[in-house]
Amino acid sequence: MRKIGMSLWAIDGLSIEEYASLLKDHGFETTFELAKDLKETAANAEVLARYGISFDSLHAPWHKINSMWRNNEYTEAAYAQLTNAIDICEAVGCPIAVVHLSSGLTPPPPTDAGRALYAKLVAYAEKKKVTVAFENQRMLGNIGWAFEEFKDSPYVGFCYDCGHEGCFTPGRQYMPLFGHKIVCTHIHDNNGNFNEDLHRIPFDGALDYARVTRQIRESGFKGALVLELEGKNDFYASLSPEAFFARASAAAHKLRAMTDGE
Repeated sequence: MRKIGMSLWAIDGLSIEEYASLLKDHGFETTFELAKDLKETAANAEVLARYGISFDSLHAPWHKINSMWRNNEYTEAAYAQLTNAIDICEAVGCPIAVVHLSSGLTPPPPTDAGRALYAKLVAYAEKKKVTVAFENQRMLGNIGWAFEEFKDSPYVGFCYDCGHEGCFTPGRQYMPLFGHKIVCTHIHDNNGNFNEDLHRIPFDGALDYARVTRQIRESGFKGALVLELEGKNDFYASLSPEAFFARASAAAHKLRAMTDGE
């Protein structure tokens, strides 16, 4: 049976020990967080391991990520935050670093300078034996280029984010295009309104999870279904941490049954 997971820090006010305990108590076996600081991530990994929870992936920062294509004063720092995330993955034994290829509504198109930098990044990840999982955002061209450019690399994969698909590119489906490269998932809900990225618990919005789970199943992907949630808003204001985790767990278990055809 495939694992189910939930992102760290979906709600505030909990220690890592309390968060890990709630994850375990509600059937979650894996998680992910932003990879910025090795000491912090390593400490979290140690606590999580005591509860039988591992990092399915770690998310590389995306600050000034468009500078990867622009060759400007931020480019070096943008690249460094990606290699740092790969280093953190290697250090804590996490197999996947999730990477954005663009940000915002008007990112630059692929450039020769950016192509060279991402090729350098993939080569770096290959040496570290960490898979770079490019995540769908608003632009098809960038991610389409990446999967063509690195089609033969075993260390390049697809992070399928169904929530981004629903609100950033309404009407576009990414699994038929890149499902053969899927290595991890970010699953969350929204109302399908353009650019309204709500990160709600699945079935609390308008996304078609019959279609999402069918496409995951048809891809042959056997990895974890990982929720990427944002509970720090009015929609869940009445829920206690226990109630929020219980609601998320029920949704994750339902998604697993749908994906696996149970």
